[in-house]
Amino acid sequence: MFDRRLVSNFDWVLLFTVLIVAGIGIANLFSATASWQPGGTPLYLKQMLWLSGGILIALTICLVDYRHLEYFAIHLYCLGLGLLLYVLLLGRSTMGATRWINLGFINLQPGEVIKVAIILVLARIFSKTANPFGYGLFEIWKPALLLLLPVVLILKEPDLGTAMMVIFIAVSMLLFAGLKRGTLVVLGLLGTFIAVAGWFGLHDYQRARIRTFLNPEADPLGSGYHIIQSKIAVGSGGLFGKGFIQGTQSQLSFLPERHTDFAFSVFAEEWGFAGSLVLLALYFFLIVWGLYVARRAADRFGLFLAVGVTAMIFWHIVVNLGMVIGLLPVVGVPLPFFSYGGTSMVTMMIGVGLLMNVSMRRFMF
Repeated sequence: MFDRRLVSNFDWVLLFTVLIVAGIGIANLFSATASWQPGGTPLYLKQMLWLSGGILIALTICLVDYRHLEYFAIHLYCLGLGLLLYVLLLGRSTMGATRWINLGFINLQPGEVIKVAIILVLARIFSKTANPFGYGLFEIWKPALLLLLPVVLILKEPDLGTAMMVIFIAVSMLLFAGLKRGTLVVLGLLGTFIAVAGWFGLHDYQRARIRTFLNPEADPLGSGYHIIQSKIAVGSGGLFGKGFIQGTQSQLSFLPERHTDFAFSVFAEEWGFAGSLVLLALYFFLIVWGLYVARRAADRFGLFLAVGVTAMIFWHIVVNLGMVIGLLPVVGVPLPFFSYGGTSMVTMMIGVGLLMNVSMRRFMF
């Protein structure tokens, strides 16, 4: 029998916050593509369709008790691994990378699926193996193995940005679960060694991105062009910006990828520091609310599920914003609910659905 408390405890605050950010993103997308020659369905309309589909998916997720998902976590994880293997063998290649599966109505990126899968499977593990003194090095072999498999496959595509996101999500959940001090030291040293050794395993374009991050002016018309134009756009916005559809860097097509990776650069140029501060405040509230949902969760699985989803949103925000203002290398990470992209929007809305699910059932034991 349907419990009326589910309706009375529906998380309207979370949903409305996401819709406000997504609405600003769609308006920004309209502005970013205003100078494009008409042809086919405009991207802002496509984004509205993906948002609508994402909302339906999120609401559908709310109908199923999130605790049932615990039993399907490993199945979704295996499905994600299967899709990653498929994309390496038969996926669609674009600009030297094989990351997408063409489903006709959408180009599915399996790396997005694995983000949700890793959250579910790690939430299941950590909810069943609580350790009040923190996990030791030999107690985290299973989460480490479950993380290593998809990361290796994603790096083979290659897709450094998605691999980073999966690692950041998993590490955030592991740190929340708790680690012994010695384990932290060993993992820190191991991570440093892997980062140094990994330099030699990077593709040439990935090394170029890191060199560009360190010194973009060394090749202003080549590898440094993207970040230089992005910083010009952000800086030229000033305090209150140039106005809607008035950004010269975007409207004159100096700014590349302005509808995806550098969507925030368009927004900062048109709305300035004041507008950017409002958007950042909305994102900050979204992260705080996600942690609030986690704190009120009815059980440990819901707790780790909410922490994982919040970490996914948080790291996408941090990496994208750091990327567009030159604090981090350009790794192709979209801004949640803001950058154009069907798979990314649906993935984030699935995360929102999981958060609302945990929030709605906080009173059930």
